[in-house]
Amino acid sequence: MVEIAQYKTERGDTFAKLAYRHQVEEAYLRRLNHLSSSMYLKPGTVVEIPEQKGSAPYEKKGECLYDYGWRELEADRQHYLPGIASEKIGTSVLGKPIWLFRIGKGKKKVFFSAAWHGNEWLNTWLLMRFLQELQVKNDSRQIWHGIDICMLLREVTLFVVPLVNPDGVEIVQEGAEALEEKKESILQINGGMMNFQHWSANAAGVDLNHQWPAGWKEEAWESPDRPFPRHYGGEAPLTEPEAKAVYQLTMEEEFSQIIALHSQGEEIYWGYRRHEPEGSEELAARLARASSFKAIRTADSKAGYKDWFIKTFRRPGFTVETGIGQNPLPMEASARIWVTSVPLLLESCTFPNYSSE
Repeated sequence: MVEIAQYKTERGDTFAKLAYRHQVEEAYLRRLNHLSSSMYLKPGTVVEIPEQKGSAPYEKKGECLYDYGWRELEADRQHYLPGIASEKIGTSVLGKPIWLFRIGKGKKKVFFSAAWHGNEWLNTWLLMRFLQELQVKNDSRQIWHGIDICMLLREVTLFVVPLVNPDGVEIVQEGAEALEEKKESILQINGGMMNFQHWSANAAGVDLNHQWPAGWKEEAWESPDRPFPRHYGGEAPLTEPEAKAVYQLTMEEEFSQIIALHSQGEEIYWGYRRHEPEGSEELAARLARASSFKAIRTADSKAGYKDWFIKTFRRPGFTVETGIGQNPLPMEASARIWVTSVPLLLESCTFPNYSSE
């Protein structure tokens, strides 16, 4: 028997989260409340939710089943990653923490980052689950994709910032209603449109992967000249607090190599104007073999984090596009992203230590 209950929504609620929480299909929940797939839940809205007594809970099967943002990251940080060091390295435009996670005790420092763009949040889920699994494999002394994790973490210290752009992700998942005092400015940047599925920028309308002093002026000539949902690089390089936090971390730690995750194309970009070190092409080929992605020298990119890292340190840097399709990718894509990306991430940790040369 199905009973209908009423629920008043709170900040952070989305249809996907409510559907998972109450064990119903999201599409059915939307139909019941006469809301389309492009509409967001405004806090305080009363929605009808079917309560199916005795229904079996969803099986996770390792897939992402609901929107993953800063709230979910914070919950996992506190409850699922107790053995992994975490620290706040900065705050977003709207004051949300930017968290760094660290695991391993090796001299080789490797850095992974994700969700530079608001509509690429599935990679945040990917890295948080990867950290959780890495901890489990280490604690139980397991081999993972042919790699001895205990030995790996004696050689490597892995640094992970899974959510560079928490405000942008919140905008994509919850719409302008979630932003309160910034609502009007965000709507203005978005041309008055209430749909934010295309939003890449932070809450100031700046694209955080166009913020880097590696061809920034050239990129600026080819990009919007004002705050915009995507591609606007700001008034100057490194103006945004999120970019500053990653910059400061990178300068302090001087990583051996970095991977910046994005989610369009299942491709691996490994070059920047011939500044990349010798052997970068072979390293990219190893990542391609591990993941089935395609290795490409460059997309003629400029002002990206990977570009700046290669130019500044002359060490391997990679932009990895984990998904294929239209952002934000559907949650069903999480299984493919997990299966293809985990071997790539592990393989990158076996590269030589470039910071010791």
